[in-house]
Amino acid sequence: MAKTIQVRVDDKLKDTADLLFESLGLDTSTAVRMFLVAAIETEGIPFAVMHRQNRDTEILESISRRKSGERFYSADEFLENMRVAIAEVAYDSE
Repeated sequence: MAKTIQVRVDDKLKDTADLLFESLGLDTSTAVRMFLVAAIETEGIPFAVMHRQNRDTEILESISRRKSGERFYSADEFLENMRVAIAEVAYDSE
């Protein structure tokens, strides 16, 4: 039995990805399945996940603030910041 995965993404990100996958002879569903298979085969994310160098200082400062007792985001704030970060990465790669 097949299960469905739903992911909300920015319209521009989806359209750009669709065009990329189409140029490779794939649809987005196939590309996502390929990612999932590769993740299982490698037992992890099948590509390097790194911080952009210019964000290292910001990340280290956040860690320091958290250790000093400052609160991080609420769940909603965290999700919104993740959406913004994902959109930035998508736009930066254009």
